[in-house]
Amino acid sequence: MGEFIILKRTCLYFFVFFLVYSSVYGPRVEAWSKEGHAMTCKIAQNLLEPEAAHAVQMLLPDYVNGDLSALCVWPDQVRHWYTYRWTSPLHFIDTPDKACNFKYERDCYDTHGGKDMCVAGAIQNFTNQLSHYRHGTSDRRHNMTEALLFLAHFMGDIHQPMHVGFTSDEGGNTINLRWFRHKSNLHHVWDREIILTAAADYYGKDTSLLQQDIEGNFTDGIWTDDLSSWRDCDNMFTCVNKYAAESINIACKWGYKGVESGNTLSDDYFDSRLSLVMKRIAQGGVRLAMILNRIFGDGQQQEDLMAAT
Repeated sequence: MGEFIILKRTCLYFFVFFLVYSSVYGPRVEAWSKEGHAMTCKIAQNLLEPEAAHAVQMLLPDYVNGDLSALCVWPDQVRHWYTYRWTSPLHFIDTPDKACNFKYERDCYDTHGGKDMCVAGAIQNFTNQLSHYRHGTSDRRHNMTEALLFLAHFMGDIHQPMHVGFTSDEGGNTINLRWFRHKSNLHHVWDREIILTAAADYYGKDTSLLQQDIEGNFTDGIWTDDLSSWRDCDNMFTCVNKYAAESINIACKWGYKGVESGNTLSDDYFDSRLSLVMKRIAQGGVRLAMILNRIFGDGQQQEDLMAAT
């Protein structure tokens, strides 16, 4: 599998430019909303073992004070910059309409036929780049900070069901509808509408309280018995295929089901889908932590994880 090449730059210039750009141009098209990505990364960081937590802190710029979630939305911000335009197809997977399954060789390519150019390929490649962390920066193609941010972000993307959606509607982006009283589209409903509606209705618009509930569900709640299976991973290729397959299955059974352009989605749709959104955020965070703990932890665990990539 080919590796993506990351341009080398100084961290100071890179992150200062990012902050200026973000403040001027504002948010772009996102996967999980900034809230969803932040919760995924906070859940992951709370589960890091000491060695992995130290490595993550060392890779992050000083101004975020070791908070990975502060930069988890960065790949969405830069995907339309000329330098990073090549990363745009890495945020999603287009699958054949109504096939309701994912096949890596069939589905993981860009519009030019480039292999591995989808979110499943991206996770493998950036995991592989981070696996060189112990060897310093001898391979100058690899910017470890960027690799960390891309990996963290794409682990959120692959768990958002509509990011493994149908080709013809661009994962629900062209299915225009109303979410309660305002205009939206099916993709955006799963990206952000369900999260923000839950935060407003049940948590006083405080997503940190929503995050606490999500964490409580797997630490001492309804998903506790599932936690070990979420972390199960023989090698990255097998794992990303599983994550993508889970998402397209949910998209078919719950995302697209009963939805047509022009519909108004409200309480029935929200109530029946909220737990799925919460669970996918939880799984993304738990699995991101699992990957980072293996990359930055015991050498044998890292070797096992990278087998077959």
